[in-house]
Amino acid sequence: MARDHRDLAREKAKRQPKRRIIIYCEGKKTEPSYFRALERHYRNALIKVETIQAGVPMTVAERAVARAIEEGLAKRSRRKPKNSFEEGDQVWAAFDVDDHPRFDEAVALCISTGVGVCRSNPCFEVWLILHEQEFHSPADRHAVCIHLKLLRPEYDPNGAKTCDFEEMVTRVEIAEQRARAQLQSREKERAPFGRPSTTAGELTAAIREAAALHRPKR
Repeated sequence: MARDHRDLAREKAKRQPKRRIIIYCEGKKTEPSYFRALERHYRNALIKVETIQAGVPMTVAERAVARAIEEGLAKRSRRKPKNSFEEGDQVWAAFDVDDHPRFDEAVALCISTGVGVCRSNPCFEVWLILHEQEFHSPADRHAVCIHLKLLRPEYDPNGAKTCDFEEMVTRVEIAEQRARAQLQSREKERAPFGRPSTTAGELTAAIREAAALHRPKR
């Protein structure tokens, strides 16, 4: 018996809309290139990367919060999402500790408004290292970048600052596990923001979840 077109329409309406992940970051090359590679790998997620030139944590946080309020995605937004396509959208702020001022304040601002925080200490390269191995050295930015170059010869800390991200993102779930263990170690040391640490795995997990929601059923 042929299926009524109304039944088909109802089934179609039940499909989860694609979820947008809007990421504000301070990096000019490394972070945008990584997240775009992740978007190509998880094609069912919509990732929008907004780069803040010469940004610092507080600047990135403020821009991300403003976007969340504008889109109706912040806790204190007066505006509500226009439709179901926006309801699951997320806004994230990605920034490093490094020597930037007002880091703690930037984290608190994001948390208070429901913006996701992708923070790394001392830098995003800590997250990249975790794709290759566990890492617990309290090294500074320079040493972290040198260590990454030993693992990934194509990485040039004085040049493009990128790796073969297309290959690296295939191990993102392993990196997430290592990042969780790293954060647990810092918590035990009573230094949750200490070196090395990163919450980038929380952002990539959100991206993977967004992609899974719209993955066609076999």
